[in-house]
Amino acid sequence: MRLTRREFLTHGGLAACALGVPSILRGAAGDTAPREAMHYVRMEGSLLHCQLCPRNCLIADGLRGHCGVRQNRGGKLTTIVYGKPCTYHNDPIEKKPLFHYLPGTTAFSLATAGCNLGCKFCQNWQISQARPEEVTAFDMPPEQVVAMAIREKSPTIAYTYTEPVIFYEYMYDTARRGKARGVRSVMITNGFIQPTPMKELCAHLAAVKVDLKAFTQKFYQEICDGTLAPVLETLKLLKKAGVWHEIVVLLVPTLNDGEKEITELCAWVKKELGPDVPVHFTRYYPTYKIKNLPPTPVATHEKARAIALKSGLHFAYVGNVPGHPDENTHCPRCNKVVVNRVAYYVDMSGLKNGGCASCGCPIPGVWS
Repeated sequence: MRLTRREFLTHGGLAACALGVPSILRGAAGDTAPREAMHYVRMEGSLLHCQLCPRNCLIADGLRGHCGVRQNRGGKLTTIVYGKPCTYHNDPIEKKPLFHYLPGTTAFSLATAGCNLGCKFCQNWQISQARPEEVTAFDMPPEQVVAMAIREKSPTIAYTYTEPVIFYEYMYDTARRGKARGVRSVMITNGFIQPTPMKELCAHLAAVKVDLKAFTQKFYQEICDGTLAPVLETLKLLKKAGVWHEIVVLLVPTLNDGEKEITELCAWVKKELGPDVPVHFTRYYPTYKIKNLPPTPVATHEKARAIALKSGLHFAYVGNVPGHPDENTHCPRCNKVVVNRVAYYVDMSGLKNGGCASCGCPIPGVWS
């Protein structure tokens, strides 16, 4: 029997888990009222201009923006996913991946439905490309998220799985309340956000992981339905704000894995962000709308890492290749292993007081 997409989203929760979506925990949604959104202006009549992400949606009364979760209700922009996650889980921080942020700890992770991009290779498309009414959500206000993180003994809350930019207000309030109670927050994002909301959010974040989809506008436009320039601006903003950040580049065979593109990407990172920003080159597996390409050869990732190191970057990793030795963190001075990783097992015996235990070279990151 062939299911429609809506039937799959409604009835296929267990199957979705097998496809790599975090455990979708089912529960009855309550009657939490939609909240007024931040970062918008009123235009003529009841037309609203959303200024959260670079799409700059103009939204007429009764309609929603491109993300599907921000709606004009009588001349007021509302977020209809505030406090309404469709999934949550307690994850190793390495799964995000963040390698230079509290290794070996866990992050209480959550997401709502929706995204402001449309990546054809999205591994969580069942929830990122769904409308809120197409998934089961349940009430979890910011105070409850913080309490659950504390109960799970997670020092961090992670906004992840889908795109946290679209549930900005929920993330902002949760991060602010968490910080007040000693629980940090990390944002796992595509970086497709306007500068002003990103600056405001930085005050409440401990770290950000940015998915840099590629280093060409062609890839962003044709594969992700987005634009590259705003993502690069977000990365520069994070550098200026002093927020710890790491970059992930998913290498898709023939589409963004060329030597020239990787060389240019690494040169830009070194020039604009500095040599100490970790760059993860992660492996693509066929999924969603791109199933005609094979998994990325491991040799491609090893070559990308070699290019990064040759370009002067100090920390480059091979990702999504379990057990690969290039998941380890090496001292840029003496090349000794300072953090050893096997899957989610972490040995930090080579790190001492935020530096290499062998030669004392400082290793940038958030270690305690």
